[in-house]
Amino acid sequence: MSGDESELISWQDFEKVQLCVGTVVSVDEFPEARNPAYKLTIDFGEAIGVRKSSAQITVHYQPDELVGRQIIAVVNFPKKQIGPFMSECLVTGFADSDGAIVLAQVERSVPNGARLM
Repeated sequence: MSGDESELISWQDFEKVQLCVGTVVSVDEFPEARNPAYKLTIDFGEAIGVRKSSAQITVHYQPDELVGRQIIAVVNFPKKQIGPFMSECLVTGFADSDGAIVLAQVERSVPNGARLM
């Protein structure tokens, strides 16, 4: 979708989306998922806490390289049941030319829970 095709939103609309930084503390395989995915446990700091997310990022990432990595996620979506797993946030990324997801990340370390401004 190009900028010309998308609906313009107000600043108030943007402020509703809580995009926050968290550190991946553990990664588990998710064999029950329809599409290859990992179950991530992410620490968003004291105010938000630890949340879990299903992420279809298996093409570009191995579990051991994700632990300790800071990622960006939407933390104010409702929880979503994905098979036997309850996803509590939405990890963000961009599709590469083959459609595989590349994580959105911060350039430098910031406190867990920091919000995109």
